[in-house]
Amino acid sequence: MNNIPELKLGIVSVSRDCFPMTLSETRRHRVAESYQRQYGQIYECPVCIENELHMKQALADVEAAGCNALVIYLGNFGPESSETLLAKYFNGPVMFVAAAEETGNDLVQGRGDAYCGMLNASYNLKLRGVRAYIPEYPVGTADECADMIHEFVPVAKTIIALNNLKIISFGPRPQDFIACNAPIQQLYNLNVEIEENSELDLFESFNKHAGDARIADVVREMEEELGAGNKKPEILEKLAQYELTLLDWVEAHKGSREYVAIAGKCWPAFQTQFGFVPCYVNSRLTAKGIPVSCEVDIYGALSEYIGTVVSEDTVTLLDINNSVPQDLYAEDIAGKYDYTIKDTFMGFHCGNTASSKLSFCEMKNQMIMARSLPEEVTNGTLEGDIVPGDITFFRLQSTADAKLRAYIAQGEVLPVATRSFGAIGIFAIPEMGRFYRHVLIEKNYPHHGAVAFGHFGKALFDVFRYLGVEDIAFNQPKNMLYPTENPFC
Repeated sequence: MNNIPELKLGIVSVSRDCFPMTLSETRRHRVAESYQRQYGQIYECPVCIENELHMKQALADVEAAGCNALVIYLGNFGPESSETLLAKYFNGPVMFVAAAEETGNDLVQGRGDAYCGMLNASYNLKLRGVRAYIPEYPVGTADECADMIHEFVPVAKTIIALNNLKIISFGPRPQDFIACNAPIQQLYNLNVEIEENSELDLFESFNKHAGDARIADVVREMEEELGAGNKKPEILEKLAQYELTLLDWVEAHKGSREYVAIAGKCWPAFQTQFGFVPCYVNSRLTAKGIPVSCEVDIYGALSEYIGTVVSEDTVTLLDINNSVPQDLYAEDIAGKYDYTIKDTFMGFHCGNTASSKLSFCEMKNQMIMARSLPEEVTNGTLEGDIVPGDITFFRLQSTADAKLRAYIAQGEVLPVATRSFGAIGIFAIPEMGRFYRHVLIEKNYPHHGAVAFGHFGKALFDVFRYLGVEDIAFNQPKNMLYPTENPFC
């Protein structure tokens, strides 16, 4: 994937002028050594900050070293003004972490009081309105601090990515899909650019790509990927033409931004004018690290992109679609998996999930659309059951009155045949029934949810916190009532 940033971490130590600077420097060096031994490179700034002049020197040093994310390490109490000014002036995500005391045999000259210093740092950050990542328990030994820095990595990469992201959309949301519409003000608040285009612009560009010399190579790629599942070979040339259209559009339109996600149109006029449905192409671009949401779901594309960066893997966007039938549950799930029927549901989309995330796949026509349109214009979906394993279902969304909120729910896709069509899986999330009612319905979330393949709830939660999202919902356990939940049920 070349649509996500490369991270260059730096670590800067700080020292209160009435504490030994060597204490902070020595501890910083141990943290850097531990991180490099376990996880990879981190730039160790040689300037230890005691005052604002040191802060300016350290800032110039880490900038010259090319650092795009920074760890501010309280090796002792630390100077609260200078260290938080560094966080303010550094152009990138910042983490604060503090040193634990090392031995009961050296609590006079060797005591650093960073446990106390972290309180002052957090207070000063709030006064200055500066956001920073602070771990759940931000005080630790060298190895523990190295582990905490490693947990900062996906958060830092995501913040950098969003500050350099453009979402490109085509067309208005389809009628009766108002749920996918939301004010774009919050995109600007997140420093995400948005370029909204007409479907006619896209159609014109698509027609100009007719006969493109690269089409044959893309068709061969598709044939190799589909293998025996290539049930609609006659449509591949048009799909390849469309894929090249989107990729060329991205290169021509990303402008000052480095990273791109797409919110695409797929109905109602798309099929009759383009002559196919774009699901398979959407899946292929998503697998390349350029998520493409369906039905011009702009916040769905944003959510997918966040999942791509956090997981460094292919994601998908699915409808929270249908309940699992009682007979299917009784035959294939009950007694085999520790879930009630209300914990389960089917996640579905027409065919936008990448082949690598399907247990099997076939190129087919879009059955729902084919009920009212000629079948030949509805070809282009990639159908199959979604691979079983751990998943995280999540979404970042703006409300109608332009407030950010998010949800995160960890669970799994069960290794159970769906007996259905489309790109689809049987999902199991603990206490999904209550989550469905008191988060998804109660808080008016749309039916689209992003899916990351693995458990990434911790990193996603930290990303949303860093972005300033105050309402982050999750699937609460039985003993934790939702505010709107009837306690007498």
